[in-house]
Amino acid sequence: MGLITTTWSALAEPNRLYIVELLRGGPLTVGEIAERLSLQQPQVSKHLRVLSDAGFVEVQPSANRRIYKLRAQPFIEMNTWLESYRRMWEERFDRLDEYLNELQGKGKK
Repeated sequence: MGLITTTWSALAEPNRLYIVELLRGGPLTVGEIAERLSLQQPQVSKHLRVLSDAGFVEVQPSANRRIYKLRAQPFIEMNTWLESYRRMWEERFDRLDEYLNELQGKGKK
């Protein structure tokens, strides 16, 4: 449960979610992210550190710049976790649908 809590906590802060959305378009430097979100570079660096600690981003140094990009694995893990709930609800809705059809059939007799 700790991994899931860490994952959702990292994404719960709106600026971090915006950063993830920006990085969906491809790798960016801290400066580019700061400019696009109208944030100060130290703020962006703190958010990126949280995202990095949660495994969402990785950094590649390039000369004096640090380029951030998304990692696929945490999103795959989140999707797998959500899929288990999706299956559970689909099964429940299927049973409800069957039950309602059964009730309608009894009402017509």
